[in-house]
Amino acid sequence: MDEYLLLKTVHILSSTLLFGTGLGTAFHGFMANRSGDLAARRIVNRNVVIADWLFTTPAVIVQPVTGVWLARIAGYPLTTDWLAAAIVLYLFVGACWLPVVGIQIEMRRIVDRLADGEGLPARYFTLSRTWFLLGWPAFAGVLAIFWLMVAKPDFAW
Repeated sequence: MDEYLLLKTVHILSSTLLFGTGLGTAFHGFMANRSGDLAARRIVNRNVVIADWLFTTPAVIVQPVTGVWLARIAGYPLTTDWLAAAIVLYLFVGACWLPVVGIQIEMRRIVDRLADGEGLPARYFTLSRTWFLLGWPAFAGVLAIFWLMVAKPDFAW
């Protein structure tokens, strides 16, 4: 396999991992929080944080490295319309994701400190809402990036 195809494969697999892990942890986090079950929240919050460290973080690093490398091999300047738009969206998604990481860690700490039967503080629900709300623009941004990578539109300003 030549360098370009190998990099493209790694880029696609890491984007799949990034998207799938994000969607999976969002689903499980949302469902655990809806359940009202403290034990479910403990397990899911702990696993969401672990999944981010094991899967999301490496993919977040691999994506721009392989993306820039692929662009250079293919001869696309980083200022090419669709590529520049994808880079801006990637930074936007990252700006949504970084606070989410801190929120997830704090949510995990809150539920880990509670005794069984103890009620959750209002802070937990505020964090949960913020976590949920930040997920929507990030999700839309990733979908837009996928479209840009496939369609490679020329915006012709």
